[in-house]
Amino acid sequence: MKKKHQNIFFIFGLIVLAIMVSQLDFKQVWEGLQNAGYWFVAVVFLWAFLYLFNTTAWYIIINQGASNPDEKNKEATKKLSYWHLYKLTVSGFALNYATPGGLMGGEPYRIMSLSPIIGTERATSSVILYAMTHIFSHFWFWLISIFLYIFTQSVTLPMGILLAATGAFCLSGIWFFLKGYKKGLAVSGLRIVRHIPGLRKWAEKFIEKHQQQLATIDQQISALHKQNPKTFITAVLLELGCRLASASEMFFILLVILPSVNYIDCILILAFTSLLANMLFFMPLQLGGREGGFMLSTAGLAMSTEAGIFVALIVRLRELIWVAIGLLLIKLDK
Repeated sequence: MKKKHQNIFFIFGLIVLAIMVSQLDFKQVWEGLQNAGYWFVAVVFLWAFLYLFNTTAWYIIINQGASNPDEKNKEATKKLSYWHLYKLTVSGFALNYATPGGLMGGEPYRIMSLSPIIGTERATSSVILYAMTHIFSHFWFWLISIFLYIFTQSVTLPMGILLAATGAFCLSGIWFFLKGYKKGLAVSGLRIVRHIPGLRKWAEKFIEKHQQQLATIDQQISALHKQNPKTFITAVLLELGCRLASASEMFFILLVILPSVNYIDCILILAFTSLLANMLFFMPLQLGGREGGFMLSTAGLAMSTEAGIFVALIVRLRELIWVAIGLLLIKLDK
């Protein structure tokens, strides 16, 4: 990636990070850190491990492209270091956290960083395919959490209606992405963009100019699902495993104030909070939506409001630290 583009991503992320930090109540932060103690350190280091799930899923997606008999593809993939991809994973998520609309920051950064190594088409298809797999795993995580709630909690009529609606939403999302895996989403995604006011002319010109490249990208996306279903399933399971393992964060935090907390409750808190936060994707760092989700989910599991506030504060601090780490990694070439 050119230094100019690298600096643009870095400065943008730095400005948003500074704005987010300025919104914190530092007295409350200090009290929260004192209460959390060494568990806060455990929460921060936990994500160094969790990002390995994401990186591995992306790595096997890229290597699936190397199974193409084209020797140029194979040689290009050999040049790609796993730890360089880990760096791009962390930095990409940092930009996504700080960007309104989520995928508007991290994905272009990843494509531009990978393109000099494996080529623009393969970089684009692998990034789109990984983003699809990441979102696809969320739908499965939410669907599994519905059954966990039914088996472990008492279900009232209003909650039953909410669970049914959420289940229908998840099944619709799973169907949409399975269709996208079979046919690709590059062309169809841009066709949807054509209906957005102000972007119609740009999208039509872009499709016309890059029709062949977009078709190639869609072919590469569909190849993973059609030619190597084991690789596809492995990537999805890694992402789903990451969702389930990340509930450890809730578990570590709640142990400070609720020694009797169980892991199933932590999964349910994370599922409800992530669902609400993703519905508010247009907000930088999902500000407000995530906090509200923690308070509502803990209250729904008969926990105190203070528990929800405490969890939201510690998670927000952990996110800010990893956003800062991700931005720093943008400036490191090795």
